[in-house]
Amino acid sequence: MRALNLDQIRAFLAVCRSGGVQKAAQHLNLTQPAVTTRIRKLEDSLGVSLFERQISGMKLTKRGELLLQYAEQFERLADRVEEVVVAPEGIDRRLRVGASETVAQCWLPDLVSALHRKFPRLEVDINVDISVNLRAALLAREIDLAILLGPISEYSVDNVTLPGFELAWFVAADAADPAEGAHRLFEDKPVISYARNTRPWRELKSLLFDRVGPDVSVFPSSSLSACFRLVEAGLGVAALPRVLGHKLVREGSIREFDPGWKPSELRFSASYLGDPHDHMVEAAAELSQTISEAWHLENDRRGSAGDGKRP
Repeated sequence: MRALNLDQIRAFLAVCRSGGVQKAAQHLNLTQPAVTTRIRKLEDSLGVSLFERQISGMKLTKRGELLLQYAEQFERLADRVEEVVVAPEGIDRRLRVGASETVAQCWLPDLVSALHRKFPRLEVDINVDISVNLRAALLAREIDLAILLGPISEYSVDNVTLPGFELAWFVAADAADPAEGAHRLFEDKPVISYARNTRPWRELKSLLFDRVGPDVSVFPSSSLSACFRLVEAGLGVAALPRVLGHKLVREGSIREFDPGWKPSELRFSASYLGDPHDHMVEAAAELSQTISEAWHLENDRRGSAGDGKRP
């Protein structure tokens, strides 16, 4: 038997976990022929067939099932060596990060900069999407770290709690409050919300039904930037992260209003699959917590300073 190759072991594990060569190739950032070649060379080294090729995917043979437990031990040992022995500047890896738009517009650039400082050779891929899609991508192993509305209640997922975002009601600056009070704005204008079937959308629909009535028009949008633009144009009102509205409020294009209630804050987590253990992903999740907490503290400080300057 020829010496085992760690890259071949990783290709084997990727195919086992994804169920096919195509998804394994995406996970490893390789072409499908490259993954197929690594599997074939591993089989040649061992002198056995590891997979049965079926229409529905790749199924492990008996020998493949025997190899799986040892391959996972190889992987854990390699991760441990990288964590303990290899200097951070020598780690050459790819990290696939999925983030919600709220985070992308706030502290995600700070996180990427911090990752590059700590791991200079780390390649970071960013995917910005709504949380429901990020959750699915994480469970399908299409991304390594999901920064989303969380936590994810799955036994296989580890969650690091991140600071939340307070919501505030916004309307165009030139919109006049009805004489009957700000609550009448919901009758005069549609409510622009987060994307359909997301947690904020469900909560907002329920609150509007209970506090305003069943006839309120709700326009969902998957783009946070689009929500602010629609409010700015006077086409509706919206409950959006207060910190992201500060700039437009200062510029005088939108303003806050208070109907006496608002949805709960957006709670976020940095979530990743706990099996297999990956110290790089774990370190990125912990760094997300550090960076987000620092970002929120700095913005709270700036907000307090700004409030002190008001007449």
